[in-house]
Amino acid sequence: MNKSPFNLSHQNQSTESKIIASLERISQVFRVLLWNESKEHSLSPIQIQVLIFLLHHSDEKRKVSYLAQEFNMTKATISDTIKTLELKGLIEKEYEPQDSRSYIIQLSPTGKIMAEQTSMFTEQLQIPIDNLSSDDKENLLLSLFNIIQHLNHSGVITIQRMCVTCTHYKKPEKGEPHFCNLLNQNLATKDLRIDCPEHLLLV
Repeated sequence: MNKSPFNLSHQNQSTESKIIASLERISQVFRVLLWNESKEHSLSPIQIQVLIFLLHHSDEKRKVSYLAQEFNMTKATISDTIKTLELKGLIEKEYEPQDSRSYIIQLSPTGKIMAEQTSMFTEQLQIPIDNLSSDDKENLLLSLFNIIQHLNHSGVITIQRMCVTCTHYKKPEKGEPHFCNLLNQNLATKDLRIDCPEHLLLV
């Protein structure tokens, strides 16, 4: 039997395959919502994603090389995206004094407004998640952490800034709580971060 999760004969007998098929459906939702937002604002999906990223991340992450890793794209593709956003007046390049070839990408005032508007494109997906019980939300979050961590370790996705891949994080043992050595405090499951500005990669 073909054990592809998309083979319905197999899928209907496999909880794991149903989960994979469900995640694929949700990925379609992201594509549809992002594409709808793109059409409304005459921007490509990656242009919107870059604007949103620039809105919420620090200067050291606002460089072409970092963005290329973040979005698993080539530097040339990201450079083209930045060039287009600059022509649209949505970003500005802040050249570094010690290296005239290197620059930090800043949102223009218009770009900040656009990023704030488009960052709400997941609103419809937020509604059913908000309606989950607290326990269901925490269990779902931990499961997603484990999936993302595996995909990161296997090289499918690159940069991750979540607690469980951070050197400051102490994995709970024997019923102990999660612990952050940087904050020197226990963390509830709801306190775990998917994107932490103080993240230091565990090696």
